[in-house]
Amino acid sequence: MCLVAIAWKAHPDFPLLISANRDEVFHRPTSPLHRWDSGIFAGKDLQGGGTWIGFHPDGKWALLTNYRDYTQKRNPKISRGKLVLDFLESDLTPENYLDKIWEKKSEFDGFNLLVSDGDKLYYASNYGDSPMEVPQGIHGLSNGLLNDPWPKTELAKNQLSELMSERPNQEQLLQTLKSTATFPPETLPKTGAPLPLEVGLSAQFIRIQPDYGTVSSTAVLRSGSGFTQLTERTFDWDYRSFKDQNINFQP
Repeated sequence: MCLVAIAWKAHPDFPLLISANRDEVFHRPTSPLHRWDSGIFAGKDLQGGGTWIGFHPDGKWALLTNYRDYTQKRNPKISRGKLVLDFLESDLTPENYLDKIWEKKSEFDGFNLLVSDGDKLYYASNYGDSPMEVPQGIHGLSNGLLNDPWPKTELAKNQLSELMSERPNQEQLLQTLKSTATFPPETLPKTGAPLPLEVGLSAQFIRIQPDYGTVSSTAVLRSGSGFTQLTERTFDWDYRSFKDQNINFQP
């Protein structure tokens, strides 16, 4: 994922709401949201073998964004997508899993990782301080640290906040994070990207020629009973059409 807004225990009826965009090159081989042989629900990066967001039938979930830093070239030994997959397929608690990951954080390219057992939510980044528990509230994550005030991240949090006074549905969540507006250079983070690229990446919904942009969006609704609704909307390269994958489950 490259832009995420999360309402964590902030809505009276839905302890978990997620709206997220995945930005990627359009030709990267990917399987859409489906149930894996191991039982988890996720899309699959067929190149790296992992995933960017996934859910276990027992209520565990995890998601990942890249940390953007063009100033420091890393030599990763392990695909970042394995961070989500390994947590979902393990028996470790979020705290224990992040402690394990923290010991080898240098083996990954820059990442932001959120992991939850359904009751507690934890965050870690190999560009940040030690792993931390995430408090209830509305949180935003892009390619900086959790809740870094990037313009599109702040907009994402505001968009999700506007849904807190009603009972949102999947389509409402999917319609957030869709702004194509870019922001003035003086408001943007300094990630080492060339300025034209930094400006292009400042939009919520990205299309950078010839083949990079927002390839899919994900909406997650989890009720107090644990009933979870997942929708992944995958876009055609020219954004003239899309396809939805829907999965519902009860832990």
